[in-house]
Amino acid sequence: MNSATPVARVTASLADPFYYLANFQYVLDWVGGRHGDLLSDTERAFLDAFPCLPRASRALLVRMVMRKGEHFRTSRLAYAEIGATADALAPLLAAGWVDADPPLSLDELFRQLRLPELRQALAEEIAAAGLAAGSAKAVLQAALAPRLTRPRRLADWWPAAPDAVVRLAVMALCDRLRLMFFGNLRQDWSEFVLAELGVQRFETVPFAADSRAFQCRGEVDAYLALHRLRERLDDGECPLALAVEVPGRPDNPWLAARRVRLLLHLGREAERRGEEATALDCYAEAGAGEARIRRWRLLERRGEHARALQLLETAEVAGGLAEPEAQALARLRPRLCRKLGRPAPPAAPEPRPARLDLRLAPGAGGVERAVAEHLGSDEAPVHYVENALVTGLFGLLCWEAIFAPLPGAFFHPFHSGPADLGREDFVARRRDRFDACLAELDDDRYRDTLRARWRAKQGLASPFVHWGALSEPLLEQALACLPAAHLKACFERLLADPRANRAGLPDLIQFFPRAAPGELRYRLIEVKGPGDRLQDNQRRWLAFFQAHDIPVVVCHVGWETP
Repeated sequence: MNSATPVARVTASLADPFYYLANFQYVLDWVGGRHGDLLSDTERAFLDAFPCLPRASRALLVRMVMRKGEHFRTSRLAYAEIGATADALAPLLAAGWVDADPPLSLDELFRQLRLPELRQALAEEIAAAGLAAGSAKAVLQAALAPRLTRPRRLADWWPAAPDAVVRLAVMALCDRLRLMFFGNLRQDWSEFVLAELGVQRFETVPFAADSRAFQCRGEVDAYLALHRLRERLDDGECPLALAVEVPGRPDNPWLAARRVRLLLHLGREAERRGEEATALDCYAEAGAGEARIRRWRLLERRGEHARALQLLETAEVAGGLAEPEAQALARLRPRLCRKLGRPAPPAAPEPRPARLDLRLAPGAGGVERAVAEHLGSDEAPVHYVENALVTGLFGLLCWEAIFAPLPGAFFHPFHSGPADLGREDFVARRRDRFDACLAELDDDRYRDTLRARWRAKQGLASPFVHWGALSEPLLEQALACLPAAHLKACFERLLADPRANRAGLPDLIQFFPRAAPGELRYRLIEVKGPGDRLQDNQRRWLAFFQAHDIPVVVCHVGWETP
């Protein structure tokens, strides 16, 4: 268990038919014990009252919480371990946690009823709209939506309905509790089941009893507000309308990063819709990184060359540009200067790695595997590794630094990696630990460490190690053929930006275990099929490889024609 203090078993045994209820109660106890000061009176009352209900009622509530949506037909709430649905529902209705007869929008009605039922319930409206009785469900919904805009209770939609629809009234409350437990809404109740089945396994990291994702209720509110705005954007709402609802920058750096990502998504969607002024405002508010690059490029496309150049030069003078920004700046500035009739600085040289051209017969496994099969041999095996090998070796060697029990990094038992991985101070907080790990590359200890970690940590979730792609034979070939100095250089680049630099590595690696002394015993191979181009993150890695004399080749493939 990931805790410094003794607590109950994390996951309930699946042999218990009420395993899901035990897991839900575990979360309630956890949140009540660690986040009690962040709870409202209503939320505290729910935590106090829930254990007092009959077990069947508690189980039914949890079954509903773990399903999609808030509305349920009672005929579809039948569970063998719960028994009579009506008996289990009664205490939930009395508590006000379930609404017995909620108004249903037309969309919700279409979600709840099958097509034959809809044809019965809406027979008059279908006829009035001039629709054929045998029309498809999507056709009926599209045609009736403008006519039937007022929510109605099921009995009003369909007086002869053989069933009832109820609504879970505490879904938002339960989502808030789940958020306080996980620190995000991406993870859900299935984490308990997957962990119990052994499908997902997590590193054991001790943390204090007061470790938690949120330090005040306002932070929880801010997270939920940002999450709802993103949901509304995904549902197709106008970016301009949503942008004005984005809350101000929070003091919490983690929430500030989430706000930046939302603004970036709003800007991209506004740009896609042609709402360029909104896009520029969102990118400006988001600040540096991808948003700043998109702002420069959009200004260029709009013909606002002087403004783009001024912003670009201001950013350069301020310093602190990330690699992607510096790359974009080096490309944009010469173009902008030419368009403004100003002397253009020389363009930054693009990496020019060795090139290999092949013509191959199309294969079912894709272009990368076709190249691997063509170039590989017993004496010079080729592996399709993409981003898995270098990052995997890094993740194994630096495991102790990555999973260091620092405040705020871990606060529940289901972390696949530290919660602060994407924050600016992730490496700085662990710099001494990372330095100690990388120092092993200087005196040959790293080989034993990597072998031991591969065995000891096998299958544990990690943001850097993809176990399915890192076999023991591949590990041994890498240890035999990759120079420690090359590994150290790559690992330092990963540390410069752990999130961004995990991607863009070459597709293949070829080992030459029988190479003569003094010759390199491997090469990296980036594969490009017909019409494929190098991406910016790949170009940055290629430039890095050239600067550090790391062997790499770009293989351009053309397909043979019959």
